[in-house]
Amino acid sequence: MQEVVDGIYVEPVPITVGDEVKLKYKGILATAGAKSIYLHTGYGFDQWTDVQDIKMKKGRDGSWSASLVVNNPTRLNFCFHDGADHWDNNYGRNWSYDIHDGELTD
Repeated sequence: MQEVVDGIYVEPVPITVGDEVKLKYKGILATAGAKSIYLHTGYGFDQWTDVQDIKMKKGRDGSWSASLVVNNPTRLNFCFHDGADHWDNNYGRNWSYDIHDGELTD
C-alpha cells in the first residue's frame, strides 16, 4: 500500500471507477489515542455528494483501515474524524483523488 503523505495510505493509485479503494490511517487522531476513527468521504469538485462516514477498523500496529467501492467518475474526497468532533482534514484542504474512467488515451 502506497503512503501518499505522512500516515495516509491509499491503494490503488490511480483510482478507476469500480475500484475497491483501501485506505489506512496512522495520522494525528491515531497517535492521540482515539477510541474510534471514521473515514468521512464524498465525491465532487466544489460541493461533496454521496457523503458518508465509514467506521474504520483498528489494526494491531495502531493504524486504522477502511475500504469503499468508487462508483462516481468525478473526484474522491476524504478526511478523518473520531466521532467526538476532532478532525484530521489536512488543514482544511482534505485529501482528493481524481477518478479515472478506465479508458486509455492516445
